[in-house]
Amino acid sequence: MSAPPPAATAGAADLLEEWLRLRAATGHAGPRTVEAYRRDVAAFFGFLALHRGGAGGIAQLRDVATADMRAFAAHQRRRGLGPASIARSLAAIRGFYRWLSERADFDATPVLQARAPRLRPRLPRPVDPESARALRACVAEQAAEPWIAARDAAVLTLLWGCGLRVSEALALMWDAAPLPEMLRIRGKGGQERLVPVLPAARAAVEAYRPLCPHPAAPGAPLFFGVRGGPLGPRAVQRAMERARAGLGLPATATPHALRHSFATHLLAAGGDLRTIQELLGHAALSTTQAYTAVDAPRLQAIYDAAHPRARRAPAAPRPVAARAPGV
Repeated sequence: MSAPPPAATAGAADLLEEWLRLRAATGHAGPRTVEAYRRDVAAFFGFLALHRGGAGGIAQLRDVATADMRAFAAHQRRRGLGPASIARSLAAIRGFYRWLSERADFDATPVLQARAPRLRPRLPRPVDPESARALRACVAEQAAEPWIAARDAAVLTLLWGCGLRVSEALALMWDAAPLPEMLRIRGKGGQERLVPVLPAARAAVEAYRPLCPHPAAPGAPLFFGVRGGPLGPRAVQRAMERARAGLGLPATATPHALRHSFATHLLAAGGDLRTIQELLGHAALSTTQAYTAVDAPRLQAIYDAAHPRARRAPAAPRPVAARAPGV
């Protein structure tokens, strides 16, 4: 059986790698984002090879029309991809073509104007404070060894108490502890932010460190896996899965939901959106604004209590002047 034809010529593949290196070097994309871009654009190359015939060379890439983009979106739907996945792949393809069209001097309008499917806004699904405390306790109780219990409790405390992403918590190094009052976090796209560390989070990390059986050499991670390597996100997810099953919580009670809880609890306590945006490391305020929809009833109550028109007592009805008969 002969091997399938390549999805792209060496020249096109080299251009893709050059674009990805540029995105990584300029800090516009982290390693995971770069890998996602590679998969999405390579999938487009593969589609063109089937749709047009032959490997997708530079000439074929320049010749993409609006009908090709529509066919690609339909092809992705037949593969079972949802609107969010299709929109993400189109965004990667547009980014690659924006760079390629400037480099090769051609009109990429059919690609750049390709419409993504409409996305239904997905509201964050935070965990309420009581459930968050129960999850933290349950994760610690179900651990096989005391040091693993202390480790998992420390990780969850950082997610809930500092609003960290799982990847950000697991990227902390041993030398970062004892944790300072302000922690410098490198988030998505290499963006840095300062996050206050609550005493409870600092105490949880300090409770874990002396129990950890693995030697902490220079450059070692703060959180170790069972075999001595860096703790992976899947281990944190599995611990949460067992805990929520034991507590009867829904599948939305994930490690990332604790980050959502951090934001909604701050909002409930009167935090302003700009501050919460900075603490979460959101590039756009619109991302943070999704939390206002989660806590809409409380925000309406604050508005009603604080807005001058809402606080003003209703005016007494004006008396109607009596009119003479027949007027």
